[in-house]
Amino acid sequence: MSINWRHNVLTSSSEIANLLNETRTIAVLGIKTEAQAGQPAFYVPSYLRSVGFQIIPVPVYYPNTTRILEEQVYRKLIDIPGDVDLVNVFRRPQDVPPHVEDILAKMPKAVWLQSGIRNDAVAETLAKAGIKVVQDRCLMVDHRWLNRS
Repeated sequence: MSINWRHNVLTSSSEIANLLNETRTIAVLGIKTEAQAGQPAFYVPSYLRSVGFQIIPVPVYYPNTTRILEEQVYRKLIDIPGDVDLVNVFRRPQDVPPHVEDILAKMPKAVWLQSGIRNDAVAETLAKAGIKVVQDRCLMVDHRWLNRS
């Protein structure tokens, strides 16, 4: 009997709220540096850090950068010591597939593809592996919306 992987593709506000309530550690794949502070790939993780999430930077570029948001930089997800609750992805849709092997090796609880990023084949692969997936949504926007007073 095959697992129904579609239940791991999260779309409802309640599913996303539950995911965020269970999330403490976020690895940010494709994070930008402080020099690009005006770009979502920097200010979204900066916001998430400010509201209490542990951010682990995994930049794709900036080979000489060793710290972002005062945190140690890792070049691959598998190099991060300890567990990762969520991988927040800032990569163009066509640039996501090369990261799948690294994501599967790390086995985070969830992968979040930011606004404008959708790759159904990747989502299916991850969901079939038991990883929850959110596509084409902004983690900062959803967090703010769910925590509005």
